Amino acid sequence: MSDQSPPPGWTPRDPDTPGEPSSTSRQQRPSKARRPRTGWRRFVPGWRLVLGCLLLFVLLLGGALVAGYLLVDIPPANSAAVAQSNVYLYSDGSQIARDGEVNRVNVPLSQIPRTVQEAVLAAEDRDFHSERAVDPKAMLRAAWNTLMGKGKQSGSTITQQYVKNYYLGQEQTVSRKVKEFFIAIKLGREESKNHILEGYLNTSYFGRNAYGIQAAAQAYYGKDVGKLTTAEGAYLATLLNSPSAFDVVAHPQSRARAVARWNYVLDGMVKKGWMSQAERAATRFPEPGRIRPAAGLSGQRGYLVEAVKDYILDHKILDETTLAEGGYRITTTIDKRRQNAFVDAVDEEMVSELEPGTRKADRLVRAGGASIDPATGKVVALYGGIDYTKQYVNNATRHDYQVASTFKPFVFTSAVENGSRTRDGRRITPNTIYNGDNKRPVVGSSVPFAPENEGQLSYGDITVNTATDLSVNTVYAQMVVDVGTGKVKKTAISLGIPENTPNFVSGPAMALGTMQASVLDMTQAYATLADHGRYTPYTLVEKITKEGETVKLPDRTPLQVVSREAADTTTSMLVSVVDNGTGTAALAAGRPAAGKTGTAEQDRAAWFAGYTPDLVTVVSMMGQDPDTGTLQPLYGALGETRISGGGYPARIWAAYTKTALEDSEPEDFDLELEPGAAESPPPPPPAATPEQSPDDEQSPGPPARPSRPTGGQNNGGQSQGGRNQGQSEGQSQGGQNNGGATTQGADAGTDSGTTAGPQGLTQGGTTAGRRPLPEFVE
Repeated sequence: MSDQSPPPGWTPRDPDTPGEPSSTSRQQRPSKARRPRTGWRRFVPGWRLVLGCLLLFVLLLGGALVAGYLLVDIPPANSAAVAQSNVYLYSDGSQIARDGEVNRVNVPLSQIPRTVQEAVLAAEDRDFHSERAVDPKAMLRAAWNTLMGKGKQSGSTITQQYVKNYYLGQEQTVSRKVKEFFIAIKLGREESKNHILEGYLNTSYFGRNAYGIQAAAQAYYGKDVGKLTTAEGAYLATLLNSPSAFDVVAHPQSRARAVARWNYVLDGMVKKGWMSQAERAATRFPEPGRIRPAAGLSGQRGYLVEAVKDYILDHKILDETTLAEGGYRITTTIDKRRQNAFVDAVDEEMVSELEPGTRKADRLVRAGGASIDPATGKVVALYGGIDYTKQYVNNATRHDYQVASTFKPFVFTSAVENGSRTRDGRRITPNTIYNGDNKRPVVGSSVPFAPENEGQLSYGDITVNTATDLSVNTVYAQMVVDVGTGKVKKTAISLGIPENTPNFVSGPAMALGTMQASVLDMTQAYATLADHGRYTPYTLVEKITKEGETVKLPDRTPLQVVSREAADTTTSMLVSVVDNGTGTAALAAGRPAAGKTGTAEQDRAAWFAGYTPDLVTVVSMMGQDPDTGTLQPLYGALGETRISGGGYPARIWAAYTKTALEDSEPEDFDLELEPGAAESPPPPPPAATPEQSPDDEQSPGPPARPSRPTGGQNNGGQSQGGRNQGQSEGQSQGGQNNGGATTQGADAGTDSGTTAGPQGLTQGGTTAGRRPLPEFVE
């Protein structure tokens, strides 16, 4: 039989490779094999692999959930259910205070009014009765919002929060969150909703050292929980979100936020049908009662403890509930010797002079102070008030008084930092000429502004240095516009003023200190100037430990925020304020010093912010009605017509600084000034004519400096004796007539009713002893 020919198109097999088609055959035969992936497709897994991985993940997750549920048992109550006290220490290790024992009284749910329960649910978990013990979607949403920078948010149900409060703890760890998840599931299956809600209401922290709704009712309203109104219950529910911050008595600056949260709670009750619209409309905010601090927090101890707590919470070192659990040893930066020196200075210079029984205005007087080591940023002393058990609002950290002219140095610092010029192109230095006439309209501002000077005095053309010495408002109102209000605000923030400071609004009036920074905030900013423009975040905490473990503190790496020339040139002018201007009372410290005085609107506050090369201290006197808490003028206090920053605050500063630095040698300022700052000013120009426009800033040269009038001037109780300012500067007096009148003014250090030659002072229509207009701020 002959060999048959292969079918057409069939390639014979290679005899050397039986069973394998030749390459020619593979090329010619149509192939059904998958084409190899090329390009980016090589890195994309196939659908079979994705499906397989997904199924494997689901199986593993299911197994983990089952294992977790079986392995994690409901533990006994944790030690936090009976919290410990925290111990606060001075920097030398001696004790300041303990923050008190735990205040907790458990009550059955039946004793808690239904509306109070509903208010808590409206605030924390509106679907509590219908939802499961955990809400994975809410947890994922909260995690996403936190990652997206919308603030730290919680996705925990009330069941989870109760588990955290009663069974576990407040530590932010993965293991704790995993345990919380499984215990909450198991608890939700084994216990009723009422049992869980009762436990939550009895273990939650409400502030004022109150654990549980019963203790909170007593702490805030002095009544048992069963007598709480719906409005009061809604306020207590508000506190659960942020107990300390929403206490409108301890933190009046947070009142708007607290009331907004309270309204949110009531609106939630309406939305859920737990409250009618008519009831909602008739509900008014229930003012909580005064704080009743423990006896162990009397004197300055309570202020120090609260300030340290606020620092720990604000810097997120510990959260509020964790800190409230107690057991921490907190070593502060407070120097015991300097702290006592501050208290003694206030007592000797101010408190000993108060006669509230015979002078009604003396009942209004408050004082606050803070002292920082500029090299380290450590707060070494803090004065919060006469006694924490009598005046519980900390005057060193409150944010409801204007800082007045203590803001002016920030304007000049910004001018140097930004190389700013006047409207006619002259670089701003201490020797730059500005027009200091009273009510001179600011040029170049979109907001019309024509500020008054202290005592409504007009100064004519004067240097920036002189305007700083005498705290001339019209000069600085024009300067802040020349520099740019946005730039000035940026500089102030870089120096240490918080961006969220109340009334920190860009505009020409900001130069006069309309913002409401705290004494501590101002001390921080002046510490940056004292340290040659280097910002070191202040701290009140040296070390925190618990059971041998040390808590991590925030990084405080110093940062050069403005040039040394900008900071040092500002310092050089503030040295002149102490040597020649409104702050001469500070010379009693016996140290080279720089400083600035300030008097707030309607004399509600008087400030002195000063520093030596190694210590920065700010002192403020404030007026507040002890019964209503409203801010009040200090007219007539301590027997003075006016209270100025150059009076009692400067004298307190000097007395404290002298004692605080008595163990060190006086140190001179080491300054590097901007170009032109140390130059002698040119000779004075011819006398101005009556026809000269008050808007004309240009001058062929600086005029004679206005001198403080002679004749027994009294500045806040300290005689200035007619010191000749022009001679101390080596300037011509230009034919001034100092009249010999007696001043009734404050920081301007000049006499009401005084006139001086064409280059000197003009009164502007006021008479001696007349109070300033209400809108005036020096």
